[in-house]
Amino acid sequence: MNEVLSQDEIDQLLTAISSGDTEADDFKPVNSARKIKIYDFKRPDKFSKEQLRTVSNMHETFARLTTTSLSAQLRSLVHVHVASVDQLTYEEFIRSIPTPTTLAVINMDPLKGNAVLEIDPAITFCMIDRLFGGRGATTGNKNRDLTDIEQEVMETVIVRILANIREAWTQVIDLRPRFAQIETNPQFAQIVPPTEMVVLVTLETKVGDEEGMMNFCIPYLVLEPIISKLSSQFWFSSVRKSSTTQYLGTIKQQLTAVDMDVVAEIGTINLPIRDVLSLRVGDVVRLSSVKVGDPLTLSVGNKKKFYCQPGVVGKKMAVQITGKIESVESDEFEELSVEGDETYE
Repeated sequence: MNEVLSQDEIDQLLTAISSGDTEADDFKPVNSARKIKIYDFKRPDKFSKEQLRTVSNMHETFARLTTTSLSAQLRSLVHVHVASVDQLTYEEFIRSIPTPTTLAVINMDPLKGNAVLEIDPAITFCMIDRLFGGRGATTGNKNRDLTDIEQEVMETVIVRILANIREAWTQVIDLRPRFAQIETNPQFAQIVPPTEMVVLVTLETKVGDEEGMMNFCIPYLVLEPIISKLSSQFWFSSVRKSSTTQYLGTIKQQLTAVDMDVVAEIGTINLPIRDVLSLRVGDVVRLSSVKVGDPLTLSVGNKKKFYCQPGVVGKKMAVQITGKIESVESDEFEELSVEGDETYE
Protein backbone atom coordinates (compact mmCIF):
# COMPACT_ATOMS: atom_id res chain seq x y z
CA MET A 1 0.00 0.00 0.00
CA ASN A 2 1.39 3.41 -1.04
CA GLU A 3 1.28 5.77 1.98
CA VAL A 4 2.48 8.85 0.03
CA LEU A 5 -0.37 11.16 -1.06
CA SER A 6 -0.43 12.71 -4.52
CA GLN A 7 -0.71 16.47 -4.97
CA ASP A 8 -4.36 16.16 -6.02
CA GLU A 9 -5.19 14.22 -2.85
CA ILE A 10 -3.45 16.81 -0.72
CA ASP A 11 -5.42 19.64 -2.42
CA GLN A 12 -8.72 17.80 -1.86
CA LEU A 13 -7.96 17.35 1.85
CA LEU A 14 -7.06 21.02 2.29
CA THR A 15 -10.24 22.08 0.46
CA ALA A 16 -12.41 19.82 2.66
CA ILE A 17 -10.85 21.20 5.85
CA SER A 18 -11.18 24.83 4.65
CA SER A 19 -14.86 24.39 3.78
CA GLY A 20 -15.61 22.90 7.20
CA ASP A 21 -16.87 19.62 5.81
CA THR A 22 -14.09 17.74 7.62
CA GLU A 23 -12.19 18.37 10.87
CA ALA A 24 -8.43 17.92 11.13
CA ASP A 25 -8.91 15.59 14.12
CA ASP A 26 -10.61 13.10 11.80
CA PHE A 27 -7.27 12.38 10.17
CA LYS A 28 -5.41 11.49 13.35
CA PRO A 29 -4.45 7.80 13.50
CA VAL A 30 -6.57 5.63 15.80
CA ASN A 31 -4.76 4.26 18.87
CA SER A 32 -1.53 6.01 17.82
CA ALA A 33 0.02 5.36 21.25
CA ARG A 34 -0.61 1.63 21.10
CA LYS A 35 2.41 -0.51 20.23
CA ILE A 36 1.98 -3.93 18.72
CA LYS A 37 4.64 -6.58 19.24
CA ILE A 38 4.81 -9.39 16.76
CA TYR A 39 4.95 -12.83 18.43
CA ASP A 40 5.98 -15.91 16.52
CA PHE A 41 4.37 -19.00 18.06
CA LYS A 42 6.75 -21.24 16.10
CA ARG A 43 9.78 -19.85 17.98
CA PRO A 44 8.56 -18.52 21.36
CA ASP A 45 10.97 -16.59 23.57
CA LYS A 46 11.99 -18.85 26.45
CA PHE A 47 14.76 -16.64 27.88
CA SER A 48 14.39 -13.09 29.18
CA LYS A 49 16.96 -10.40 28.41
CA GLU A 50 18.21 -10.60 32.01
CA GLN A 51 18.76 -14.35 31.72
CA LEU A 52 20.66 -13.94 28.46
CA ARG A 53 22.78 -11.25 30.09
CA THR A 54 23.63 -13.64 32.95
CA VAL A 55 24.60 -16.35 30.47
CA SER A 56 26.81 -13.80 28.74
CA ASN A 57 28.52 -12.91 32.04
CA MET A 58 29.16 -16.59 32.77
CA HIS A 59 30.79 -17.15 29.41
CA GLU A 60 32.89 -14.00 29.61
CA THR A 61 34.63 -15.85 32.45
CA PHE A 62 34.76 -18.97 30.29
CA ALA A 63 36.34 -16.97 27.45
CA ARG A 64 39.10 -15.63 29.72
CA LEU A 65 39.87 -19.10 31.08
CA THR A 66 39.91 -20.61 27.59
CA THR A 67 42.22 -17.88 26.32
CA THR A 68 44.76 -18.80 29.00
CA SER A 69 44.45 -22.61 28.76
CA LEU A 70 44.55 -22.79 24.94
CA SER A 71 47.51 -20.40 24.78
CA ALA A 72 49.44 -22.77 27.06
CA GLN A 73 48.32 -25.94 25.24
CA LEU A 74 48.94 -24.66 21.71
CA ARG A 75 52.02 -22.59 22.61
CA SER A 76 50.56 -19.78 20.55
CA LEU A 77 48.74 -16.51 21.14
CA VAL A 78 45.02 -17.29 21.53
CA HIS A 79 42.22 -14.80 22.09
CA VAL A 80 38.61 -15.76 22.85
CA HIS A 81 35.75 -13.40 23.66
CA VAL A 82 31.94 -13.51 23.64
CA ALA A 83 30.55 -12.05 20.41
CA SER A 84 26.83 -12.60 21.10
CA VAL A 85 24.28 -14.57 23.09
CA ASP A 86 21.00 -15.30 21.28
CA GLN A 87 17.99 -17.58 21.50
CA LEU A 88 16.80 -19.42 18.41
CA THR A 89 15.50 -22.82 17.35
CA TYR A 90 17.85 -25.78 17.13
CA GLU A 91 17.05 -26.08 13.42
CA GLU A 92 18.22 -22.49 12.84
CA PHE A 93 21.47 -23.26 14.64
CA ILE A 94 22.11 -26.41 12.59
CA ARG A 95 21.47 -24.53 9.33
CA SER A 96 23.85 -21.71 10.32
CA ILE A 97 26.97 -23.86 10.71
CA PRO A 98 29.11 -25.26 7.87
CA THR A 99 29.30 -28.90 6.76
CA PRO A 100 31.59 -30.59 7.61
CA THR A 101 32.55 -29.05 10.94
CA THR A 102 33.63 -30.14 14.41
CA LEU A 103 30.63 -30.80 16.66
CA ALA A 104 31.33 -32.06 20.18
CA VAL A 105 28.30 -33.53 21.97
CA ILE A 106 28.59 -32.77 25.70
CA ASN A 107 26.76 -34.41 28.57
CA MET A 108 25.71 -31.66 31.02
CA ASP A 109 25.60 -33.76 34.19
CA PRO A 110 23.89 -33.24 36.67
CA LEU A 111 21.52 -31.44 34.27
CA LYS A 112 19.51 -33.70 32.00
CA GLY A 113 20.32 -33.63 28.32
CA ASN A 114 23.23 -32.68 26.08
CA ALA A 115 24.75 -29.51 24.69
CA VAL A 116 26.84 -28.97 21.57
CA LEU A 117 30.18 -27.20 21.16
CA GLU A 118 30.88 -26.34 17.52
CA ILE A 119 34.36 -25.27 16.42
CA ASP A 120 34.91 -23.61 13.05
CA PRO A 121 36.96 -25.78 10.62
CA ALA A 122 39.54 -23.00 10.22
CA ILE A 123 40.17 -22.98 13.98
CA THR A 124 40.05 -26.80 14.17
CA PHE A 125 42.77 -27.38 11.56
CA CYS A 126 44.85 -24.52 12.97
CA MET A 127 44.80 -26.19 16.41
CA ILE A 128 45.64 -29.58 14.91
CA ASP A 129 48.58 -28.14 12.98
CA ARG A 130 49.93 -26.46 16.12
CA LEU A 131 49.64 -29.66 18.16
CA PHE A 132 51.40 -31.62 15.42
CA GLY A 133 54.34 -29.20 15.66
CA GLY A 134 53.42 -26.86 12.80
CA ARG A 135 52.97 -23.11 12.72
CA GLY A 136 49.18 -23.19 12.67
CA ALA A 137 48.86 -22.90 8.89
CA THR A 138 45.57 -24.02 7.32
CA THR A 139 46.49 -23.93 3.64
CA GLY A 140 45.26 -27.50 3.02
CA ASN A 141 41.72 -28.69 2.30
CA LYS A 142 39.50 -27.59 5.18
CA ASN A 143 36.31 -28.93 3.58
CA ARG A 144 36.84 -32.52 4.73
CA ASP A 145 36.07 -34.81 7.65
CA LEU A 146 38.57 -35.29 10.46
CA THR A 147 40.72 -38.41 10.43
CA ASP A 148 40.68 -40.74 13.45
CA ILE A 149 43.98 -39.32 14.70
CA GLU A 150 42.76 -35.73 14.27
CA GLN A 151 39.59 -36.56 16.21
CA GLU A 152 41.70 -37.93 19.09
CA VAL A 153 43.78 -34.74 19.09
CA MET A 154 40.69 -32.50 19.10
CA GLU A 155 39.24 -34.55 21.94
CA THR A 156 42.16 -33.47 24.17
CA VAL A 157 41.45 -29.83 23.29
CA ILE A 158 37.73 -30.18 23.96
CA VAL A 159 38.29 -31.89 27.34
CA ARG A 160 40.43 -28.93 28.43
CA ILE A 161 37.72 -26.52 27.25
CA LEU A 162 35.12 -28.44 29.28
CA ALA A 163 37.15 -27.84 32.45
CA ASN A 164 36.81 -24.10 31.77
CA ILE A 165 33.05 -24.46 31.29
CA ARG A 166 32.78 -26.14 34.68
CA GLU A 167 34.77 -23.32 36.32
CA ALA A 168 32.65 -20.61 34.66
CA TRP A 169 29.38 -22.22 35.81
CA THR A 170 30.50 -22.62 39.44
CA GLN A 171 28.43 -19.63 40.62
CA VAL A 172 25.21 -21.23 39.33
CA ILE A 173 25.65 -25.01 39.58
CA ASP A 174 28.33 -27.59 40.20
CA LEU A 175 28.38 -28.63 36.56
CA ARG A 176 30.35 -31.73 35.52
CA PRO A 177 30.37 -31.63 31.70
CA ARG A 178 31.60 -34.82 30.01
CA PHE A 179 32.71 -35.31 26.42
CA ALA A 180 30.46 -37.80 24.60
CA GLN A 181 31.44 -37.88 20.92
CA ILE A 182 32.54 -35.84 17.91
CA GLU A 183 30.35 -35.42 14.85
CA THR A 184 31.33 -33.72 11.60
CA ASN A 185 27.87 -33.66 10.02
CA PRO A 186 25.36 -31.42 11.88
CA GLN A 187 22.49 -33.66 10.74
CA PHE A 188 23.84 -36.45 12.97
CA ALA A 189 23.84 -34.28 16.10
CA GLN A 190 20.10 -34.13 16.75
CA ILE A 191 20.18 -33.71 20.54
CA VAL A 192 16.70 -32.05 20.65
CA PRO A 193 13.76 -31.64 18.24
CA PRO A 194 14.36 -29.05 15.47
CA THR A 195 11.75 -26.64 16.87
CA GLU A 196 13.17 -26.69 20.41
CA MET A 197 14.51 -23.32 21.61
CA VAL A 198 18.21 -23.08 22.48
CA VAL A 199 20.56 -20.40 23.75
CA LEU A 200 23.55 -19.92 21.48
CA VAL A 201 26.78 -18.44 22.83
CA THR A 202 28.99 -17.32 19.95
CA LEU A 203 32.66 -16.83 20.76
CA GLU A 204 35.07 -15.11 18.40
CA THR A 205 38.30 -17.09 18.46
CA LYS A 206 41.73 -16.17 17.13
CA VAL A 207 44.63 -18.62 17.12
CA GLY A 208 47.78 -16.96 15.84
CA ASP A 209 46.72 -15.32 12.57
CA GLU A 210 43.71 -17.58 12.04
CA GLU A 211 40.24 -16.34 13.05
CA GLY A 212 36.98 -18.21 13.40
CA MET A 213 34.02 -18.94 15.66
CA MET A 214 33.19 -21.33 18.47
CA ASN A 215 29.49 -21.86 19.19
CA PHE A 216 28.17 -23.28 22.44
CA CYS A 217 24.55 -24.40 21.97
CA ILE A 218 22.52 -25.20 25.11
CA PRO A 219 18.87 -26.36 24.77
CA TYR A 220 16.19 -24.81 26.95
CA LEU A 221 15.29 -28.26 28.29
CA VAL A 222 18.80 -28.52 29.78
CA LEU A 223 18.64 -25.10 31.46
CA GLU A 224 15.02 -25.33 32.61
CA PRO A 225 15.83 -26.71 36.13
CA ILE A 226 18.16 -23.77 36.85
CA ILE A 227 16.38 -21.06 34.86
CA SER A 228 15.49 -19.20 38.08
CA LYS A 229 19.19 -18.92 38.93
CA LEU A 230 19.96 -17.13 35.68
CA SER A 231 19.22 -13.70 37.14
CA SER A 232 21.47 -10.77 37.94
CA GLN A 233 20.43 -10.80 41.61
CA PHE A 234 21.33 -14.48 42.08
CA TRP A 235 24.53 -14.09 40.03
CA PHE A 236 25.96 -11.16 41.98
CA SER A 237 24.91 -12.58 45.35
CA SER A 238 26.69 -15.84 44.44
CA VAL A 239 29.81 -13.93 43.43
CA ARG A 240 29.89 -12.07 46.76
CA LYS A 241 29.29 -15.27 48.72
CA SER A 242 32.01 -17.08 46.81
CA SER A 243 34.49 -14.27 47.36
CA THR A 244 33.96 -14.43 51.13
CA THR A 245 33.91 -18.22 51.62
CA GLN A 246 35.45 -20.18 48.79
CA TYR A 247 38.35 -17.80 48.16
CA LEU A 248 38.93 -17.24 51.88
CA GLY A 249 39.45 -20.97 52.33
CA THR A 250 41.85 -21.04 49.41
CA ILE A 251 43.83 -18.12 50.83
CA LYS A 252 44.05 -19.83 54.23
CA GLN A 253 45.29 -23.01 52.59
CA GLN A 254 47.97 -21.12 50.68
CA LEU A 255 49.09 -19.22 53.77
CA THR A 256 49.68 -22.42 55.74
CA ALA A 257 52.65 -23.19 53.48
CA VAL A 258 54.33 -19.78 53.95
CA ASP A 259 57.66 -19.94 55.81
CA MET A 260 57.86 -17.55 58.78
CA ASP A 261 60.66 -16.90 61.28
CA VAL A 262 59.65 -17.93 64.80
CA VAL A 263 61.98 -16.40 67.43
CA ALA A 264 61.94 -16.91 71.20
CA GLU A 265 63.25 -13.70 72.82
CA ILE A 266 64.81 -14.01 76.26
CA GLY A 267 65.23 -10.30 76.84
CA THR A 268 66.77 -7.10 75.49
CA ILE A 269 69.59 -4.76 76.46
CA ASN A 270 71.06 -1.64 74.91
CA LEU A 271 74.82 -1.88 74.26
CA PRO A 272 77.19 0.46 72.45
CA ILE A 273 78.51 -0.98 69.21
CA ARG A 274 82.05 -1.06 70.63
CA ASP A 275 80.87 -3.43 73.39
CA VAL A 276 79.11 -5.67 70.89
CA LEU A 277 82.25 -5.91 68.77
CA SER A 278 84.34 -6.82 71.83
CA LEU A 279 82.10 -9.73 72.94
CA ARG A 280 83.89 -13.06 73.21
CA VAL A 281 82.89 -16.63 73.99
CA GLY A 282 82.20 -16.93 77.71
CA ASP A 283 81.22 -13.30 78.29
CA VAL A 284 78.12 -12.72 80.43
CA VAL A 285 75.50 -10.15 79.42
CA ARG A 286 73.22 -9.04 82.23
CA LEU A 287 69.67 -8.43 81.04
CA SER A 288 67.73 -5.69 82.78
CA SER A 289 64.10 -6.07 83.89
CA VAL A 290 64.15 -9.84 83.30
CA LYS A 291 63.97 -12.27 86.20
CA VAL A 292 64.59 -15.98 86.34
CA GLY A 293 61.32 -17.76 85.74
CA ASP A 294 59.79 -14.93 83.68
CA PRO A 295 58.18 -16.20 80.45
CA LEU A 296 59.96 -15.64 77.15
CA THR A 297 58.36 -13.82 74.24
CA LEU A 298 57.72 -15.79 71.01
CA SER A 299 57.62 -13.65 67.87
CA VAL A 300 56.15 -14.74 64.52
CA GLY A 301 57.83 -12.64 61.87
CA ASN A 302 58.13 -9.23 63.50
CA LYS A 303 55.02 -9.59 65.69
CA LYS A 304 55.11 -10.70 69.32
CA LYS A 305 52.33 -13.29 69.56
CA PHE A 306 52.89 -15.72 72.48
CA TYR A 307 54.45 -16.26 75.92
CA CYS A 308 56.59 -19.39 76.31
CA GLN A 309 58.96 -21.27 78.61
CA PRO A 310 62.35 -22.69 77.54
CA GLY A 311 63.07 -26.40 77.79
CA VAL A 312 64.54 -29.42 76.04
CA VAL A 313 62.90 -32.01 73.75
CA GLY A 314 65.25 -34.93 73.30
CA LYS A 315 68.61 -33.36 72.54
CA LYS A 316 67.15 -30.15 71.13
CA MET A 317 66.37 -26.87 72.82
CA ALA A 318 62.69 -25.94 72.60
CA VAL A 319 60.03 -23.63 73.98
CA GLN A 320 56.52 -24.39 75.20
CA ILE A 321 53.74 -21.87 74.55
CA THR A 322 51.97 -20.88 77.75
CA GLY A 323 49.77 -17.99 76.68
CA LYS A 324 48.85 -15.47 74.03
CA ILE A 325 49.93 -11.83 73.90
CA GLU A 326 47.01 -9.45 73.42
CA SER A 327 48.42 -7.00 70.90
CA VAL A 328 46.91 -3.55 70.29
CA GLU A 329 47.14 -4.34 66.57
CA SER A 330 45.21 -7.58 66.82
CA ASP A 331 42.32 -6.12 64.83
CA GLU A 332 44.56 -6.06 61.77
CA PHE A 333 44.95 -9.82 61.78
CA GLU A 334 42.63 -12.81 61.98
CA GLU A 335 42.51 -14.14 65.52
CA LEU A 336 44.71 -17.21 65.90
CA SER A 337 43.32 -20.01 68.03
CA VAL A 338 45.79 -21.82 70.26
CA GLU A 339 44.36 -25.09 71.47
CA GLY A 340 46.38 -26.44 74.41
CA ASP A 341 50.11 -25.99 74.72
CA GLU A 342 52.22 -26.06 71.55
CA THR A 343 55.90 -26.92 71.57
CA TYR A 344 58.34 -25.50 68.98
CA GLU A 345 61.84 -26.87 68.56
